[in-house]
Amino acid sequence: MGQVRRSLPVKLITGIITGNENNFDITANVLTKKFGAIDYKSPIYDFNLTNYYQKEMGPELKRQFLSFSKTIAPAKLAKIKLFTNKLEKRYSKNDKRLINVDPGYVTASKLVLATTKDYSHRIYLDRGIFAEVTLYYKNGTFNPWGWTYPDYKTKGYIESFNHIREIYMLQMEK
Repeated sequence: MGQVRRSLPVKLITGIITGNENNFDITANVLTKKFGAIDYKSPIYDFNLTNYYQKEMGPELKRQFLSFSKTIAPAKLAKIKLFTNKLEKRYSKNDKRLINVDPGYVTASKLVLATTKDYSHRIYLDRGIFAEVTLYYKNGTFNPWGWTYPDYKTKGYIESFNHIREIYMLQMEK
């Protein structure tokens, strides 16, 4: 029988999608008040490999990832997703979101995202929230699964997540 142990802390990340680049700073300020200092901001990427959000949020969407200095317990992910859903609703206009905020976390071996959508490869967490291992770390880099979203397979995203992992690994050495 395996020994029950506490999980290691994880590196909280958020992906923000918006059609107005000013919303990145506004959203980052709100997230900083809730989760503490940001230790990494990715470049701003074009969000153009799917049109999933265009009807609601408009064309020419952009995405940016943030990671936070303070690590969290992985069990907090569902509660964090519920908070980001409320944040999206607060920053909506005419029942259309101006921002999409997707939380997740990075560990030494994987990137996990929270979602409200169930599917065969997702695990139920709590209060209508599921988790998905979106990328796994092997041979010195993050790698996609068959179900990984197309944008999460891109070189830029992978470089950002590798950088966030480096920050996390340094934190875990302390």
